[in-house]
Amino acid sequence: MRAEAHRRRAFWQILLLSAGLLVLTVISAGSVYLVNKAREDSKWVVHTIEVENQINALLLEVRRAESSARGFLLTQGPDFLSDHEKAVAAIVPALDKLTRQISDDPAQRENIEKLRAAIETRLDQFSREMTFVKQGQPDRATALIREAAAGNTTTTIGNMANAMIREEERLFRLRTLNSDRSQTLAASMTGIGSGLVVVLAMISIWLVRRSARVRDEAEARLRDANVNLETVVDERTADLREANDEIQRFAYIVSHDLRSPLVNIMGFTSELEELGGDIFRRIGGLTNVSADGSPLAPGAPGEIALEGADKQLSEDFSEALGFIKTSIAKMDRLISAILNLTREGRREFQPVKIDTRELIEAIVSTLAHQAAAARAEIHLEPLPNLVSDRLALEQIFSNLIDNAIKYLKPGVRGEIRIRGRTKLGYAIFEISDNGRGIDARDHQRIFDLFRRAGTQDKPGQGIGLAHVRALVRRLGGTMSVSSELNAGSTFTITLPIAWNVSNRNRDR
Repeated sequence: MRAEAHRRRAFWQILLLSAGLLVLTVISAGSVYLVNKAREDSKWVVHTIEVENQINALLLEVRRAESSARGFLLTQGPDFLSDHEKAVAAIVPALDKLTRQISDDPAQRENIEKLRAAIETRLDQFSREMTFVKQGQPDRATALIREAAAGNTTTTIGNMANAMIREEERLFRLRTLNSDRSQTLAASMTGIGSGLVVVLAMISIWLVRRSARVRDEAEARLRDANVNLETVVDERTADLREANDEIQRFAYIVSHDLRSPLVNIMGFTSELEELGGDIFRRIGGLTNVSADGSPLAPGAPGEIALEGADKQLSEDFSEALGFIKTSIAKMDRLISAILNLTREGRREFQPVKIDTRELIEAIVSTLAHQAAAARAEIHLEPLPNLVSDRLALEQIFSNLIDNAIKYLKPGVRGEIRIRGRTKLGYAIFEISDNGRGIDARDHQRIFDLFRRAGTQDKPGQGIGLAHVRALVRRLGGTMSVSSELNAGSTFTITLPIAWNVSNRNRDR
């Protein structure tokens, strides 16, 4: 019940903290969104004010051009002419700037086109008025001014500008309202978020203090429970070692006792083979007697002259004996392998400093003949040194290199590479080849005792890799394989760089 209560409490604590984190995330995201929206709305408000100012600036330039043109017409003073030319020169850039500013509003784009047409008409009239005045024809210039007044060009410019100002004022009110709303929401969201942060902080403090109190109580109970833990562990370890030793002794006794009846079977099989030869020679001798009792012509020396059913019976008998002898030989090899495994399991490892490259070079030299026969090249790359059991390492690397040579693809030059590196106090060795490869479904099968994978065209009992993995584990390491069919294999072994007395024989 106490464990169940702890689990429920932990579940609700995690759920509460997760909910708080989710709420804070939502509030943070909402605050960022609303702040950005308020900033965007404020930008549009400023943009509206800038457009209104630009419209007024454009009207100011148009009125300035008109007043200076009339002043020049009346006085023909050069100051009025200069002021008029500056105003006319500023009208088109001001109009272009206004056009860019209102490009986001379809209604304003329509107004600006009408305003542009009216301004271009008035600019043309200004040009002709100035030309007539400069030519000394003030009457024609005056007539042109009256014509412009009658055509309401100036009035049209003012009306269109006022319409655009009214549209911008409408947008200003709308955008100001949106900006105020966004700022209000952002401030509210920030306030709510701050309040929730305070609440969650208080809840977190309460949960931490409660968890600390529960942890202290659990530690006290744990200390009480661990008073005799070391003694219990020692007892259990001793029991486990005794059981393991008993299993090894049992395996040794069983495999040893199995050999006795196997030897008897082998002996009686040989006698049965000789007896069968005698029987079939007697049958052959009886078969080769004529009706009057005289022997027929014998066959070749040492051969049994059998025919028909007798000959088939002799062949079946020989075939059956062959199967029996083959099975006996296989059984003998398996029993020998089990005996070797039990002996190896009883051996205590002795950690010594090992030059790994030197050790593997010695192994490669002993396998040079097999490598040459298989047309295989073995490449050694930099290898880290170890403190470990030399005999165990020899068995590990000998088995893996021998397998790499044995299972190369026929007709393909073999490439076997052995490399190593260190990481976090461990040495990592990789033995890779370009051989047959192993189906992914068999990656675990190959490490099982008496199990083999792929085509069974090479001698073996299915013990090697199982023994290698057992040795690696006893040395405190791990072993894995990466392989695909027809794409080679890579066996990876991870071993402690310094396997010492503290972990010695710990897997026994």
